[in-house]
Amino acid sequence: MIYDDFYIKSLIKTVEDWPKEGISFRDITPIFSDPKGLRMVADAYIHRYIDSDISHIACIDARGFLIAAIIAYELQKPLILIRKKGKLPGKTISQSYKLEYGEAELEIQEGSVESGDQVLLFDDLIATGGTLFAAIKLLKKQGANIKEVAAIIDLPDLNGSQLLRDSNVPVFSLCAYEGE
Repeated sequence: MIYDDFYIKSLIKTVEDWPKEGISFRDITPIFSDPKGLRMVADAYIHRYIDSDISHIACIDARGFLIAAIIAYELQKPLILIRKKGKLPGKTISQSYKLEYGEAELEIQEGSVESGDQVLLFDDLIATGGTLFAAIKLLKKQGANIKEVAAIIDLPDLNGSQLLRDSNVPVFSLCAYEGE
C-alpha cells in the first residue's frame, strides 16, 4: 500500500490544552480504528526497514508499542519495551528526563540488549526529544547502537529531531507538523 501523508494527517486529531493548558496534543489513536490508515503506517515502516541490518526494535511506552509490535512481528525482530518507571518486572535500569510539560523516568529490563545490537528506536512522536534521549541512554548503557529513531509525527518547531541529528542519531518520521 502506498503511503499517503494527507490521508494519515486527516486521521490525526489535535486535542488542545491536553495534558495541560497550552499544549496542542497530536492524537494518533484514530489511526488504530482505521484499518486502511493502520496498514498504511505499518507498511511504510516495514518497507523502510525490511532490508536493514537492525537486530532489535525498541519502543517507548505506550503508543509507540502499538506500531512497533507490528513492525517487529513482520520483520521477525525482538521487541524491547521501554516503559514508565515501575511498570516492568524484574531487574531494570532507569533514566530520568524532562518533558515539555514536566519530568518523568523511563526503565528498561537489564539484559534486553547487548553490545553490538543494532536498534531501531520507535516512538509515536518527536517533540523536544527528552523521552527519546532518555531511551537512547538506556539502550547505550547496555551496549546497543542506535541505527535510527523513527516516529509517526515530528514536531520540528520543538527542535527534538534536530537535536537528535546533531547528536549523530538518524531520524525518520512519516509526517511533520511545522509552524502550527
